[in-house]
Amino acid sequence: MVVVRLSALADRRGEVEEQTYTDNLSSGGVRVCSLHRWQPGDQVKVAPVDQGPPMQGEVIYCEKSDQARFFVGLKFHRGRAPWRILQRYGSH
Repeated sequence: MVVVRLSALADRRGEVEEQTYTDNLSSGGVRVCSLHRWQPGDQVKVAPVDQGPPMQGEVIYCEKSDQARFFVGLKFHRGRAPWRILQRYGSH
């Protein structure tokens, strides 16, 4: 799990930015927990706290969880994320 800042790259009904966490991650994308409903195709920025540079990506899916939260699957635009946790565990 990595703490991240999730924000919209384009205006989508007001400013959307939140601090949240990853549920799953790989070098090509992440699954994050969010308080907001996202649409497939939405463009986002994911900035890990103390793990490396932010990455831009695209929402692939958004699933409602049991609570008032959503799980959001994101695919990175620039390929592999250079985050320290991925280097530590050798994610491909």
